[in-house]
Amino acid sequence: MQIFVGLGNPGGEYAGNRHNIGFMAVDRIAEDHSFGPWKSRFLGRVAEGRLGGDKVLLLKPDTYMNRSGQSVGEAMRFYKLEADDVTVFHDELDLAPGKCRVKTGGGHAGHNGLRSIHGHIGEAYHRVRLGIGHPGRKELVSGYVLHDFAKADADWLEPLLTGIGQGAPELAAGDSARFLNAVALRVAPPRSSTSPKAKAPTRAGPAAAAPSEPEEDTRTPLQKLADRFR
Repeated sequence: MQIFVGLGNPGGEYAGNRHNIGFMAVDRIAEDHSFGPWKSRFLGRVAEGRLGGDKVLLLKPDTYMNRSGQSVGEAMRFYKLEADDVTVFHDELDLAPGKCRVKTGGGHAGHNGLRSIHGHIGEAYHRVRLGIGHPGRKELVSGYVLHDFAKADADWLEPLLTGIGQGAPELAAGDSARFLNAVALRVAPPRSSTSPKAKAPTRAGPAAAAPSEPEEDTRTPLQKLADRFR
């Protein structure tokens, strides 16, 4: 069994925030793979289902971002799981909007949700880092992440969530490369070539043929003279 955790803040006023993209990701997985109804449990909301051959518990902590580890720790201990069985979906300032990366272990880079999870289960869990971009200055970060996505962000956000839903079984199976490929195919689908094909040279008749070398004149001077008066 695995736990897929989406990070965010509970409450309707936060639902569209950039900080809540983790909630959005697990919501899409639940929808696309017909998970059971959301229920209150482990200081959060959970939904159970399967991704391929793997049983997965989706978890959205209701403890607010900076105490997310309490909810994750309770669920992990109840099912007697290890940190390696936990995957956390979270917003990532250091990635451009729409970018997605998978990482295991390492630091929390100042993310309050990850900081809390580190404190409760250690750092050896998996993360799906969902790029939201950076506002440019450190003092703007708090307002930026707690602000709703702009309407224009739907151009990359919807394909990103669609790719996450489609690739979730591969992620559960431990194949992060195929998961990331599923996301990339939605966010940046390959473009068909629209440039005109080079046309093959056409023949314009005999004039198109390369000129042949002139034949050597082997006539004698007397023959040349005679030919001139014919």
